[in-house]
Amino acid sequence: MISRRKIAAAAAGLLIGGMALAGCSGDTGSSSGDVTGTLNFYTDKAAWKPDFESLNKTSSKAVDITLKTTGYSDANQYDAFIKQSFRTAKSPGLFTWHTGDSLKQLVDEGLVAETTDIWKKAIKEGWASEDLAKAYTFDGKQYCVPMNIAYWIMFYNKAEFSKAGVEVPTTWDELDAVATKLKSDGITPYYQTSTLFTFQWFQHLVASTDPELYAGLADGSVKYTDPKIVDIMNLWLDEQKKGWFSDPGSTTDPAVALKQGDFAMINFGTFFAGNLKGAGMSDKDYGMFAIPAVSGDLKTTPVAVESGPICTAENSKQKDLGLAYAEWWMSPDAQTAWNAAHGDVAFNPKAKVADPALAEIGSKISGPDYSLYDRFFEAMPTPIVTTAIEQFGAFNANPGDPLPFLEKIQATADKYWAEQK
Repeated sequence: MISRRKIAAAAAGLLIGGMALAGCSGDTGSSSGDVTGTLNFYTDKAAWKPDFESLNKTSSKAVDITLKTTGYSDANQYDAFIKQSFRTAKSPGLFTWHTGDSLKQLVDEGLVAETTDIWKKAIKEGWASEDLAKAYTFDGKQYCVPMNIAYWIMFYNKAEFSKAGVEVPTTWDELDAVATKLKSDGITPYYQTSTLFTFQWFQHLVASTDPELYAGLADGSVKYTDPKIVDIMNLWLDEQKKGWFSDPGSTTDPAVALKQGDFAMINFGTFFAGNLKGAGMSDKDYGMFAIPAVSGDLKTTPVAVESGPICTAENSKQKDLGLAYAEWWMSPDAQTAWNAAHGDVAFNPKAKVADPALAEIGSKISGPDYSLYDRFFEAMPTPIVTTAIEQFGAFNANPGDPLPFLEKIQATADKYWAEQK
């Protein structure tokens, strides 16, 4: 997943992208100004092609637009194709991308169309929140629209909670008490890994201790070696020493591991509900809750949000058609149809969510008691993310003095921010 964040610049990658361009024959000939017809849509989520195209019946009736979807299963090939396409007449009218540093690069180069008016309408209509818009805002303007969102929450095994006689916690102290009781009953409280998804506990500890501290890491004004960050890492270390985390080297699928009680809780995106169902669990077997904030002084509980954008190329022949679809995509009707096809929570609170449990937690988190912040993977510059994931993984594998791990992350951060000046 890290690789999809890297723009493929190698000659081989560009060659593949060029071959893909040469082989595409889906141009419908729409000229700028057309707002109905067949829209060429490119995505790195090839497995989702049936989900996207299942909306054609709805979109054709609502706005007279249908998608012609080209899906890529290799992320590097896809990134190379998209980057190369901006230099050709086939720059896409609609394509999926990534938020954070990857999107900023395209915006800085003037390659994606502005969507400020679409966002203004969506926020006014109550279709999207201002918090969500922040991930799409650069120099006061918005670009792209959210394809979907996922809240990073806690999933738990109901049978393990029942066995230990614990309830869903609503405060940090209650969460600690739950972990303590589970461990005393021989149940490992939390999941962890040493590869890829190593950042989520760090992001929650920092953002829910002090949101400004987390924001400072994102813009370089706070160092990873800051004493406050070191204190937070020592809190994590104390939990490691108590044996609250699972074997980071386990190769068991985490959904299967939760089902069989290898651990009682796992911090993951709401899309993980689909993984659990695939592992044979139902909402009778697992539950979900927003992780309480570490600090009891915060007015709202911060929740990490992961959002994948749908974008329109600025120079695309189908720019107006792509923007027309993007505007419809934000609507309750579109998001209700998308949710029925694909599942997960909905960024539009007026959309109907097919899964009652996801609907409940999505409605709760979109309420006034919670605030959203960008997931670490998207919030931080890509080179820093790469190093941090490695160092958090090393910390999980061999917990100890956090400073050496943080110093390595900060070394990458120092190099990155120096190059931005």
